[in-house]
Amino acid sequence: MSARPATVEEVAPPRTPAQQERRALFWGLIGVTIFAATLPMTRLAVGGTDAPQLSPWFVTFGRAAVAGVLSVLYLLWQRQRGSLNVPQRSEWPLVGMTAFGVIVGFPLFLALALRYVPSTHGAVVTALLPLSTAVLGALWFRQRPSKGFWACAVLGSGLVLAYMVWRAGGFYLGAANIFLIVAMTTGAFGYIGGARLTPRLGAEQVICWVLVSCLPLTVPLALWFAPADFSVIVPAAWWGFAYVALFSMWIGFFAWYRALALGAVRVSQIQLVQPFLSLLFAVPLAGERLDLMTLVFALAVIATVYAGKKMPVHTTGSSA
Repeated sequence: MSARPATVEEVAPPRTPAQQERRALFWGLIGVTIFAATLPMTRLAVGGTDAPQLSPWFVTFGRAAVAGVLSVLYLLWQRQRGSLNVPQRSEWPLVGMTAFGVIVGFPLFLALALRYVPSTHGAVVTALLPLSTAVLGALWFRQRPSKGFWACAVLGSGLVLAYMVWRAGGFYLGAANIFLIVAMTTGAFGYIGGARLTPRLGAEQVICWVLVSCLPLTVPLALWFAPADFSVIVPAAWWGFAYVALFSMWIGFFAWYRALALGAVRVSQIQLVQPFLSLLFAVPLAGERLDLMTLVFALAVIATVYAGKKMPVHTTGSSA
């Protein structure tokens, strides 16, 4: 049985605009903080080349399998409440697109990259994700971004490439940077697919349906790539895996989607602080060192993303 998702007004007493904005910012900050710790916790889970821990493939499919089982319980609870929304036949391709981006593409290539580079490096590169999502979204929805928007996109991409070259010590990207670029691209496609599904299914149920639909794939692959000897994996790696499975892949989406439902425009600006938090978390959690040039590049990329999101994007007809 399909029912429309309950609105904020139906599940909570009326609030003043100021109260709703504060509530939106509160949930948005929680979501961003949860996602910001994903990079250093993933680094803990996979380890470095000098001391590898869990396989990036196991981390990717294992975290999705754990979150998928929890999603089954959540959807059963929604069904009991009469609030379950089942994807229609025409929506399943979008479910697959979202799954490819946020369940497989972004987590897998991020984990593969963080085996070779520190999470501070990944934080600078993935800081461009909101702008890359906007670029792909504009192309997908056949919108006409302004020249200023494209200028910011080109400048941000140039800054990220310059950072990669600087860290590599020459004009050589290396496998890790290619993995990060692929992670950003697939993640952006996943966000676009989820955005198309959210109006009818409801934000929380989108990620749950995506995770549940992937269980026939994620469970067998998680078992296939599981470590042969669990005793050789250090506790810190398991803590990292548990975090990305419970928080990055599941709980974080609930807080973030709740925030967007309460106030998308203001809340989306909070995402700009996520790279800063990732850089800060990397020091105590992953034991990494934060150098000045990394911080400078992060500031430059974030400023470019902020400017790009302020540039006008014009819709064409009914394509928005």
